[in-house]
Amino acid sequence: MTAAPAPVPLSGALLQDDPTRVYREMRREHGPVVPVLLDGDVPAWLVLGYRELHQVTGDPVLFSRDSELWSQWDTIPDDWPLLPMIGRKQASILYTVGERHRERATMLGNALEAVDAFELRRYAEKFADELIDGICPRGRADIVGEYAMLLPVRVLARLYGFTDDEGPALVTALNDMIDGRERALAGQTHLFTSMTRLVADRTEAPADDVVSRMLADPSGFTGDEIVQDLMVMMAAGHQPTADWIGNSLRLMLTDGRFAASLFGGRNSVAEAMNEVLWEDAPTQNVAGRWASRDTHLGGRHVHAGDLLLLGLQGANSDPQVRTDGSALTGGNSAHFSFGHGEHRCPFPAQEIAEVIARTAIEVVLDRLPDIDLAVPADSLTRRPSPWLRGLTELPVTFTPTPALGGTLA
Repeated sequence: MTAAPAPVPLSGALLQDDPTRVYREMRREHGPVVPVLLDGDVPAWLVLGYRELHQVTGDPVLFSRDSELWSQWDTIPDDWPLLPMIGRKQASILYTVGERHRERATMLGNALEAVDAFELRRYAEKFADELIDGICPRGRADIVGEYAMLLPVRVLARLYGFTDDEGPALVTALNDMIDGRERALAGQTHLFTSMTRLVADRTEAPADDVVSRMLADPSGFTGDEIVQDLMVMMAAGHQPTADWIGNSLRLMLTDGRFAASLFGGRNSVAEAMNEVLWEDAPTQNVAGRWASRDTHLGGRHVHAGDLLLLGLQGANSDPQVRTDGSALTGGNSAHFSFGHGEHRCPFPAQEIAEVIARTAIEVVLDRLPDIDLAVPADSLTRRPSPWLRGLTELPVTFTPTPALGGTLA
């Protein structure tokens, strides 16, 4: 009898260079549901099949978001670096189930939907211009580290109610938390402290912002619950959007199909952004779901209490649904990059992310029209994270231009 293939250690280094090849090899060796090991040899399943992922995300009873179901909690140390990504006994919307989750999603969606579209665009344009002002006279920049990684959190902080000078520390905390390494818990602590202070301030003095609208919702959510939701919203809204900007600009700078966009065209900006969601999704993998009872999935026997990781990028590239290569990318939004089912990213949040990302790209093309890569395309590297896929840097050159000197009142 042939021995079953060993579980795959799911580390950032594994997926850093060529995740498409890795997912293909995983699928060939293990099928659509792959046994993996997280940090500390913690077992889990990685769901790579499009149909299987649709099944998992579409059945919130069998595949629950309640992390208390996990059978491995007795083996998880208090300083496990992935705790911020998986969480236990958290009051956030991520781990709420049933009717209370639906009420909570409605509260959050209403608070985001009330964001004025013109104000959102104005914030994004002004902050983008301020960031470009800081680099345009030099003729050279890291457009990821000096621009994409700074813009979404500045816009979101303004929408939520933070002051502009709190943005840089929030960026650092979020990146530390999401990368899931030694600074993860410290990043989570800073984010929690910042959100707690903001909720307390808005409880005393409401304003026209997202936090005040959440506090005013009649569903009766506590301040602690709103703090947890704000942490989720900031993490989910900032880093994936920053990577969406960076990955889209990388595609436009390295793929001849999008060259016209670099000289004033705009039609292919949306096409590039959509292609990234299919082929180079900012959120590659998500933790997770927990089986509420023994079941079978993709030919695997899944035990009650098992953790299932959502392989969003793996499902997007599933050959069972991508039989003709890239045919699904052109305007097709059936990808998993925003999730699926009850716990998918709320539509107002998706719209906010898209406005920020598209505005960011268009401002770059307007302000730096002859932008070009400063290094060979094959030398670009990715951050070592199994969860999010973003560039470590994107060095570019352009003709130096004077700053506009605009400010946001």
